[in-house]
Amino acid sequence: MSASTAPFKERYRRSVGDPDLKPRLLAFQRSWRESRDAQVRRLEQRTERSFDELRREFAAVKDSTLKRIDDYIAEFRANAEAAGATVIELSTAEEAVNYIAAVCKSRGIDLVVKSKSMVSEEIELNHELEQRGVTAIETDLGEWLLQLAEERPSHLVMPAIHQKRQYVAEILGEELGREFDPDDIPTMVASARDGLRRHYLSAGAGLTGANALVAETGSIMVVTNEGNMRLATSLPDVHFVTAGIEKLIPSWNDAERQLQLLPRSATAQTLSTYTTCITGAQPGKEMHIILLDNGRRAMRNSDVIGDALRCIRCGACANVCPPYQVVGGHTFGHIYTGAIGLVNTTFHHGIADAAGPQGLCVSCGACHTVCPVDIPLPKQILEIRHRSHQAGHAPLWERVALRLWARPRLFHHMMGLAALGSGFARLIGLVRRDHLRAPLPRRLRWRSIPALPMRPGRSLVESRAPEPRLADSPAAGQTVDLFAQCLADRLLPTAVDSTAKLIEAGGASVQLPESQHCCGLPAFDAGDWDNARRMAKHTIEALEDSEREIVTPAPSCVISMQDHWPRLFADDAEWRSRAAAVSRRVHDLADWLEGPGRLPDGCLSNGEAAAWTAHRFCQTSNRGDAWGRIDTLVERLTGEAALPLDEPDVCCGFGGLTSLAAPEVGAGILERKLSCIADTGCETLITNNPGCVIHLRAGADSSGASHQTLHYADFLAARLPKHP
Repeated sequence: MSASTAPFKERYRRSVGDPDLKPRLLAFQRSWRESRDAQVRRLEQRTERSFDELRREFAAVKDSTLKRIDDYIAEFRANAEAAGATVIELSTAEEAVNYIAAVCKSRGIDLVVKSKSMVSEEIELNHELEQRGVTAIETDLGEWLLQLAEERPSHLVMPAIHQKRQYVAEILGEELGREFDPDDIPTMVASARDGLRRHYLSAGAGLTGANALVAETGSIMVVTNEGNMRLATSLPDVHFVTAGIEKLIPSWNDAERQLQLLPRSATAQTLSTYTTCITGAQPGKEMHIILLDNGRRAMRNSDVIGDALRCIRCGACANVCPPYQVVGGHTFGHIYTGAIGLVNTTFHHGIADAAGPQGLCVSCGACHTVCPVDIPLPKQILEIRHRSHQAGHAPLWERVALRLWARPRLFHHMMGLAALGSGFARLIGLVRRDHLRAPLPRRLRWRSIPALPMRPGRSLVESRAPEPRLADSPAAGQTVDLFAQCLADRLLPTAVDSTAKLIEAGGASVQLPESQHCCGLPAFDAGDWDNARRMAKHTIEALEDSEREIVTPAPSCVISMQDHWPRLFADDAEWRSRAAAVSRRVHDLADWLEGPGRLPDGCLSNGEAAAWTAHRFCQTSNRGDAWGRIDTLVERLTGEAALPLDEPDVCCGFGGLTSLAAPEVGAGILERKLSCIADTGCETLITNNPGCVIHLRAGADSSGASHQTLHYADFLAARLPKHP
């Protein structure tokens, strides 16, 4: 068994124990992002169209093809066979392996040279052929190095990105019988080329994948950066092509659209070094094109997952994924890596192989922003996580915690007891900077435990006089319902109170609906949709008795109510209608404050100027919500400019229960964020989601950082004019 197909927990321990993996992948992600964004800008200038327009256009091509997949298979087969190829459609991985092995046996072939094919990885072809007496040699440099090391690819496009050059030199040295200088990369590449050449000359068959199957001519299109693919297809007498049925596209015009998007998204190139198009077999030779299903039709028939078949295997979703940067592709995936691997593994290899990596996703949504075919990966990952939970793969502690969380009275009783315990800890000197001084297990020491305040946020709001209005406002005389949010209410009560103060300063009075608790987001994110429904119903009942606007300091709750509730109640018309009536009245605080005339420019410039910067809640940024730009709002109201922060929209690592289920992932992402914050030299970090505040504050406390971390409502409310 190779290292990358070991049990998930073993792969996880190995990846988090590699001190070199995180910095290598971080450098790669940052370099790729800069180059990719520059390429996309140039593409938009050249075409005078936005990236979103271009990707939606090609996504529509893929969707229409998938709807008529049998028609396009028939057209492709007819044209390919007319050109001399053999086309066979197979249902399972086993059938594909058996077919290739049978052809090899009948032709006396015992050596196959391969150029990159993810389908061959999917069906574990190398291992299966070896069991049948056929040797398969990878000829892509990265793939060959991994084959020598008995590993699998850790990335869809750059398979050996996780390896150090020192290890590469060692592996090559063992294979070629000589020593290599790890810093002399050209010599290692040249030696690898020499080492592979003999295999081309003796192989009876070559095998490739296909980036596209063009129905109108029966052609395959393969995009590569190495010339080995052309040798593997031209020298041997037999050429196998392994491709999923989703690779079909109607025409060469569509292939051109794909080439606009694929290289820029995969390797940040205008065009890859080689784009090879093959139509039919060479004279006197054979071409066998294997169209594989292996779960793809089941994917197509799923309303939620079907869009994943648009994937063109660029790997961009991994290139922006914060957890991938921490643990790499052998852990963040199974055979297919990155966000797309969290989705399609269930259909190709089963829910058991998909379940482990699900808990690593922080639901930041970055993968969707760069996907060149507009796959709603965040939505699909949550669906697979739900299926994993239903199949019994959720850990016991998580199931118990969510059952308790879904019971408001019990939850608040337990939080009250925790607040009493925190109060006692303060009395005996075990609290500093609002965090407990308590020993933690080694894997949790990167953060501190917040000490709970004695009074919840709702109590603070109800115990003081209303804040006077700052200016004439269209909101004057209105009443707004304040949804406190469960975490903010108990762990960040001042943020709840500050939210109320800002609403009052904006001209409205504040009402706190009784019995409000949780929108259901923690359970929904964890895949426990039964408890999520229980929480959502409780919240809907608490908020549905009025027609007033609802404002919350938690943008995550806005997203939950607007995006997740329709899925929770998709099969229940009554509750779907009730949920919609509530969710359309919900506003994030920043969204409400940006309303016309509520708080004029510069109205909060009374406070003492501070050196501050802003982390923007990743989900709002990646959804493109304008109200997620809290730095712009704060600058407008205070007249103070934010210090520029690198990667302001990259996740902080909280990710709901991820920072508990996979604390090393939360720690690794937080380390990246805290480093960017430290580089600003700020005195104050502001952010807009309670979970981010809690996570960033606890990490800063544990690391000894000097800046304070605030919800932006606290930062702004401190600048309200003082009144008697």
